[in-house]
Amino acid sequence: MQTTIVKWGNSQGIRLPKQLLDSVNFSDYDTVDVKAEGNAIIIKKIESKRVHKTLKERLSGFDGEYVFEEWDTGEPVGEEVL
Repeated sequence: MQTTIVKWGNSQGIRLPKQLLDSVNFSDYDTVDVKAEGNAIIIKKIESKRVHKTLKERLSGFDGEYVFEEWDTGEPVGEEVL
């Protein structure tokens, strides 16, 4: 299959036929990972809909003790609630 790279706003884009997307089980609004390898662009579907890690996942490698500290952010400069 051949297609053409076209200008799309400040970027470029290509159209992928529905038949091609169906053949690899891609659907509208699927999250994909796009990377360059040599002179090829690889598009892989990300199976998990959740992109962000949970707090438990983020802290899984933390081995220290949490110490709470306050800090001064300065005087209000706008319409902050005091």
